[in-house]
Amino acid sequence: MGKGKKGVLPLLSTMILTTSVVSCSNSETTSNETEKSDTDNTITIMAPTFQPDPPGDDSPILKAIEKYTNTDIKMNWALNSSYSEKLNITLASGKLPDIINLSKEPSFISAVQDGAFWELGPYLKDYPNLSQANEIILNNSSINGKIYGIYRSRPLGRHGITFRKDWLENVGLQTPKTIDDFYNVLKAFTENDPDGNGKDDTYGMVVSKYTGPWDIMQTWFGAPNKWGEDADGNLQPDFMTEEYFNALKFFKKLYDEGLVNEDFAVMDTQKWVDPLLNGETGVIVDVVDHAHRAEEDMLAENPDLKELFDVIGSVEGPTGLHNLPTSGYAGMLAIPKSSVKTEEELKKVLAFIDKLNDKEVQILANNGIEGQHYEIKDGEFVDLKEGNEALLNESKGFNQFQPYIPEDRFYKPKQTPLRDKEAQILKENEQIVVPNPAEALISDVYGQKGQQLDNIIADARIKFIVGQIDEAEFKDAIELWRSSGGNDYIEEINKLYKEINK
Repeated sequence: MGKGKKGVLPLLSTMILTTSVVSCSNSETTSNETEKSDTDNTITIMAPTFQPDPPGDDSPILKAIEKYTNTDIKMNWALNSSYSEKLNITLASGKLPDIINLSKEPSFISAVQDGAFWELGPYLKDYPNLSQANEIILNNSSINGKIYGIYRSRPLGRHGITFRKDWLENVGLQTPKTIDDFYNVLKAFTENDPDGNGKDDTYGMVVSKYTGPWDIMQTWFGAPNKWGEDADGNLQPDFMTEEYFNALKFFKKLYDEGLVNEDFAVMDTQKWVDPLLNGETGVIVDVVDHAHRAEEDMLAENPDLKELFDVIGSVEGPTGLHNLPTSGYAGMLAIPKSSVKTEEELKKVLAFIDKLNDKEVQILANNGIEGQHYEIKDGEFVDLKEGNEALLNESKGFNQFQPYIPEDRFYKPKQTPLRDKEAQILKENEQIVVPNPAEALISDVYGQKGQQLDNIIADARIKFIVGQIDEAEFKDAIELWRSSGGNDYIEEINKLYKEINK
């Protein structure tokens, strides 16, 4: 819980200057010189850059965003490679910009607990875009149920099943709709010569040492996402549920029958997709965009191939359709109290962040300026930046402070039918994802013992699937988990859960 990703910042001297600016335009002053005047429309933003020479103050895109939002934006860019290090230094300094792009890492959590950032949740309802934020993602990005940053949206329902469409036709099966259908597809892809070469050289599904496919498939059986409520309304880990065990037995069956690769537990994740591209296997369970990437890679090698892959979001289990969500966000925009000192100033900054989600600003930040960076020709988006390094450089980075709430609104190139289907599944999956009720909870026990606890169950799951331990021995592993800090973890999580659900 609360594992960190990344955050960013610029040189401290620059930040100290920009965050202490007081506007005295029109000869107006304030009684407190450390506060901004009513006419000061300066917004300082700290965001990551992936290029050594980020856009400057004279960027036409930045100026266009300033004009639309009626602000004077001061960008503090920092190279992504030094992101976390600079974040920690800046948080310790207390000298912060008005908006900082960061993630739910320990230094941010500590700063929140010290009262250094505004709690934003009570204000979101007052803004047309922010009021439409996804409740699951808000909870995922919160700290013990309270919102301290505007999340930067990413697809929540990104997981699905990619499979060889041509193989499915060759073995005479339809797109799977249930877990049993899915099993039958894997069986046929293993035993019925789906590639028609007369050889026994294929298998159903490729899995690597990355545990994501098992986690995704567990939800099909009705298992919770990491934590779920028991009959008394208390939270318990997923591996203590009957649904988890039903999924585990299914995984073992797939392994015993050779429907997944025997070496999955040690397969390098970098080589995970290779069997799919090499025609050794016909299914991969992961993000839905595997489908178009695999197809485009194979078409690049052999343009005569057509419609190789299809994709679906999930298959129906005992309790209906379920899917494992992503966290739904990549970092957040947080507002420090040291730079935004009053509620009035806070509302101005939130109004600015809200406008960043408008279609006009999203287009500027992601596509650029019409006629200069892109054009609309015959109703289709045409990117003029391709092959023009200068245009590319001046337009990069502005998406790093884009929340995309409630959705993407910028232009995208014309997509293939497969990419369009993936986009449709992303939206449909949002209706069937299984939230983790403990995602927002910051556990001290997990911070100290989380890796050890996770390893106990991860090792036991692999050993059960490959037949090294039986169900009784798996339950012994659960007891080891309990005695190694798991019981304390459960107690703490439930205490926190009850506090935020009073």
